[in-house]
Amino acid sequence: MKPKQHLEFVKVDLNTGWERPPGYPPGFYQKILASDLDETGKKGSRTRLLKIEPGAFSTVPFVHDHWEEVYVVQGDLIVGNDAQGAGGEPFAAPTYACRPPGVHHGPFKSERGCMLFEIHYYDESKT
Repeated sequence: MKPKQHLEFVKVDLNTGWERPPGYPPGFYQKILASDLDETGKKGSRTRLLKIEPGAFSTVPFVHDHWEEVYVVQGDLIVGNDAQGAGGEPFAAPTYACRPPGVHHGPFKSERGCMLFEIHYYDESKT
């Protein structure tokens, strides 16, 4: 994995370049801003935008072995819906979460759509 590039206030095109993250359901899209995250070697970090389209939802909780910080930039995020997309606790922008490795979180949905700013990273002092 290459080290992150030095980027000095580059324009972010919010209309193109989105891709569905592996393992995510339809309606969830990411735009990687910078990354040298190595999930096999358990090092590095990733900064991304995650977009959830209106009405989209996941059906199972997520869990990963790295830290995750999430800032709801715009829209509504509902946490803890069931497998049919019902229920859950709503959060509106601006809200923030910080999750250590191993924490189950989700499933997620959005009624009106939302955009999240996320940072994922390994605590390399523990390796």
